Amino acid sequence: MSSTDPTRGGDLPAALPAMWRALKRGFDAEPALLAVAFALSLLAALPDALMAVWLKLLADGLLGDDSTLVTAAAAGLAASATLTWALRVVSDRTQRRFRDRVTIALEAHVAGLQAGVVTVEHHERPAYLDRLSMLRDQVFVLDHMYMSLFTTGGWILRLAVTIGLLVSIHPALALLALCALPTVATAAWRPGVERAVEQAGAQARRLARHLFDAATTAAPGKDVRVTGIGRRLVRGRRAAWERWYRPVAAARWASAGWHTLGWSVFGAGYVGAVVFVASGLRAPPGDVLLLLAAGSRLAGYVSATVGEIGFLRGIWLDGSRRLAWLEDYAAAQAERADRPAPTSIERGIVLERVSFAYPGTDRLVLEDVDLTLPAGAVVALVGENGAGKTTLVKLLGKMYEPTAGRILVDGEDLARMPAAGWRASLAGAFQDFFRFELQAQRTVGIGDVPRLDERPAIETAVGRAGAGDVVRTLTDGLDTQLGPTWPNGVDVSFGQWQKLSLARGFMRDEPLLLALDEPTAALDAETEHALFERYASAARGNGGGAAGGRITLLVSHRFSTVRMADLIVVLDGARVVEAGSHEELVAAAGHYAELYEIQAAAYR
Repeated sequence: MSSTDPTRGGDLPAALPAMWRALKRGFDAEPALLAVAFALSLLAALPDALMAVWLKLLADGLLGDDSTLVTAAAAGLAASATLTWALRVVSDRTQRRFRDRVTIALEAHVAGLQAGVVTVEHHERPAYLDRLSMLRDQVFVLDHMYMSLFTTGGWILRLAVTIGLLVSIHPALALLALCALPTVATAAWRPGVERAVEQAGAQARRLARHLFDAATTAAPGKDVRVTGIGRRLVRGRRAAWERWYRPVAAARWASAGWHTLGWSVFGAGYVGAVVFVASGLRAPPGDVLLLLAAGSRLAGYVSATVGEIGFLRGIWLDGSRRLAWLEDYAAAQAERADRPAPTSIERGIVLERVSFAYPGTDRLVLEDVDLTLPAGAVVALVGENGAGKTTLVKLLGKMYEPTAGRILVDGEDLARMPAAGWRASLAGAFQDFFRFELQAQRTVGIGDVPRLDERPAIETAVGRAGAGDVVRTLTDGLDTQLGPTWPNGVDVSFGQWQKLSLARGFMRDEPLLLALDEPTAALDAETEHALFERYASAARGNGGGAAGGRITLLVSHRFSTVRMADLIVVLDGARVVEAGSHEELVAAAGHYAELYEIQAAAYR
């Protein structure tokens, strides 16, 4: 995927496909409601636009002593006022109902696109993060794109009726609409300029938000108070915000100046039209009143239309481009998936000359790794921090694609398998787990969503993880709400969270690949050893063996734990330096034996 930003540059015609896709997204979600809301917005515009007609008739009736005209004008004014209010209320409520439904659809779509993207690379490239940051801000107002479209249609209808009324006085008055073109042009131009400046400073804005969160949220609270960096965070946040806002403010002032100039052109044209009708044509008072009423409304209609066009230009154009970019990005990553995910592993997983560097860096975290993970084996990854153990686990989970080389599952390229299908056969628990503040049952159960409400399956997973003691300490057992910020929620320790995370990883009964990436770092060595030994024995006894079965991948710094593995892989300096059983590696007196002796000596 190219890192070129498709949301920058380009003209309106080039952006029309993205805008159409965004519009169609709302139509697909609520077609009938969209049509009704749009029709009501147009209907609600008519009574307001006809107010000038009733004022003309009233003036003609009063000056001509025609009671029929006066009565008709009064009835028209009353009807317009009543219908304007009634239709506006109905239209607004219909539009709000449509907006609420489309908001849910759009937010679910954007979240689903991000979750469905094959890799997590887009979360780590700064350029991609800037676009996603803008899209996340905009998705909550992207629903207003449709509201703005409805409103713009109403204002355009008002403009058309008003121009028609002016032309009925004299065709030359149509030129008054031309005097509004500079304001339309500047209104269409302003948001693009301002958005470009906002996009350029998106990284500084993200930094400001990050520093604000660091200074105001609970997670970093202890570090902030112990280190005394609170004021420093505030100053840093202010400086980052100024780096973003200063050029944005300058761009807004400059564009406002041009917009003011455009309005000056319209003001001059309006004054000229009044002079032309009153003095040049010597029109009757009713026509002059029609011009004054319609002309003044024309100014308001142009202003409103210009404002809505500006909103559409800013949100619809830029927001739809970013939405289209995310859709295309997800589709481009998924289109290579032309091989089905396996239902079993018969031979094993093979890494052929695999190298990998994280986005934005050239440093290889893994380099020319050749490795075979036999089916049915318990494999341990060991090495010092930064050796590439966790990265290897991420590659096997398709969180990233290798920079070079390939990963084969029973001879089939993993890169060509659908991520969702492959991950459906995986299970795992990780050191950097997320704390899902749900009921304890659901915190564990989401490890296998189809069995989210199956209590026996959840209790089995809790037992596998040795988390029964955690559940017993909770006030309502598995029904306890976790997280002290929720009603009746309870706080649990880091080690207890870790056990619940491990239970979540054990929800799937027969995963093809179980990855345990230091999920018990907060537990003591004896508890970790007993836990892994119990699970490794179960794995070997259920589908294990040389003929096939699941692969269990352990990552741990504790050699008392990894020695139970069938195969121990030693990484150092981004490469695999040794592989074999514990006895073989100790006998080889290499890097593993050295690390094992250092750790064993600490326990003597």
